[in-house]
Amino acid sequence: MSIGDATNLLRGGILETLIIAAPLLLVGLVVGLVISIIQATTSIQEQTLTFVPKIAAILGALMLLGPWILTSLREFTIRLFSQISTIP
Repeated sequence: MSIGDATNLLRGGILETLIIAAPLLLVGLVVGLVISIIQATTSIQEQTLTFVPKIAAILGALMLLGPWILTSLREFTIRLFSQISTIP
């Protein structure tokens, strides 16, 4: 295995991780932003108010996106295992 092959494998793994994590992170970002705006307008500075909605929203997004995430990970794993036979 050359350095180029190893670099391509690492790049593919990092890209797959970013693609899978991005929707969940965006949901957390949007919910956190909305809660922060609500806190700023109402002058409520309760720290736990930000965490509970974020956790609930991310869990909801995970339930909705779970099948897609598992399919994506399965396809990446199959591609990775199929490349093992081509390594000299």
